[in-house]
Amino acid sequence: MTLSNLPPLVTVFGGSGFVGRHVVRALAKRGYRIRVAVRRPDLAGFLQPLGNVGQISFVQANLRYRSSIDAAVRGADHVVNCVGILFESGRNRFDAVQDFGARAVAEAARTAGATLTHVSAIGANAKSQSLYAASKGRAEDAILATKPDAVILRPSIIFGPEDGFFNKFAGMARIAPFLPLVGGGKTKFQPVFVEDVAEAVARSVDGLVAPGIYELGGREVLTFKQCLEMMLETTNRRKPLLPLPFGVASLIGSVASLVPFVDPPLTSDQVTLLKSDNVVSEAAVKEGRTLQGIGIQPTMLASILPSYLVQYRPHGQYTGSGKAA
Repeated sequence: MTLSNLPPLVTVFGGSGFVGRHVVRALAKRGYRIRVAVRRPDLAGFLQPLGNVGQISFVQANLRYRSSIDAAVRGADHVVNCVGILFESGRNRFDAVQDFGARAVAEAARTAGATLTHVSAIGANAKSQSLYAASKGRAEDAILATKPDAVILRPSIIFGPEDGFFNKFAGMARIAPFLPLVGGGKTKFQPVFVEDVAEAVARSVDGLVAPGIYELGGREVLTFKQCLEMMLETTNRRKPLLPLPFGVASLIGSVASLVPFVDPPLTSDQVTLLKSDNVVSEAAVKEGRTLQGIGIQPTMLASILPSYLVQYRPHGQYTGSGKAA
C-alpha cells in the first residue's frame, strides 16, 4: 500500500482513558490508522489488540507541554481530544489540562490542517462557579475561535465498565454504613453509555456530523437518588441513603481533597457541579444536536449496568436475587 492510499490517520489524545479506549476501538473497527497520544505510552499497550498489526501506534504527549502536542498532531488527518480530569492533583490543574491543553490541541490541529473533535461535558460554561465547568467552557470558546469547524460533544455522566460514577458508589456501598445524598439527591442526570459516546466521536471522524456543539444523554433522566437506588438494586445491597446539605458536603470535600496520594471520593468543586442538573437542554433536542440527531439510539442503563456491577454483589456473580446484604 502506498502513502497516497493509506487510511486516514487519527490522533487520539487520552486514548488510554475511560472514553478514549472505546473511541480507539470504534475507530479501529472502521479501519483508520490511530496514533494514541498519552503521557505514559508504556502503560497503553492493552490497546494494541483492538486493531490489526501496525494499525495502532503510540506517542508520548502531555497537554501541559505544547511541543509534545504539535509532534503528536503532525501528519494527522483528524484529531480527537478525550483528555479531562475530574479533580485537580499535583500539576494537573483544570486550567492547564482542560483550558490551555484543549486550546493547544485546537491550534495544533489548525496548523496541521486536520479536523477536530473535542469531548467536553454538559454544563461547560466559562462563567460557571465550578472550576471544572468553567475550564471546560473556556476551552470550548477557544476551540471555536481557533477551529470554527470543530465538533464538540458534551456528554452527561458516562456509564460503562470503567466509569467513575457507578463504580465509585458501588465500591462505597461495600464498606460505608450509608451513602450520601448530596443536596438531598435531587440533581438530575441523563446517563449515557460510553460506547454511544465513542460512536458519536467516530461518526464525526467519518465526516457525518456537522460542526457545532452536541449534547449527549441517554434515554432516561434520573435523579442522583434514583441512580444510587438503581446501583444498590443491581448489586443486591441495602444501604441507607443519608441526605447531605450542599454546605456540609462541600466542607467534607475540601477536607478530603487535602489527603495526599488518595483520590478524594468527593471534592467541593464537584459539590458545586451537583447544584445544577446535568441533562440535555431543550434547545439541543429541538435543533437535533443530540445522539438521536446524529442517528444513534441511546442504550438503556438497565441493559448495561448489571454486566459490570456484578462484581460488587456480596458474592459476585454467584449472588442470587434473594435478600440483599
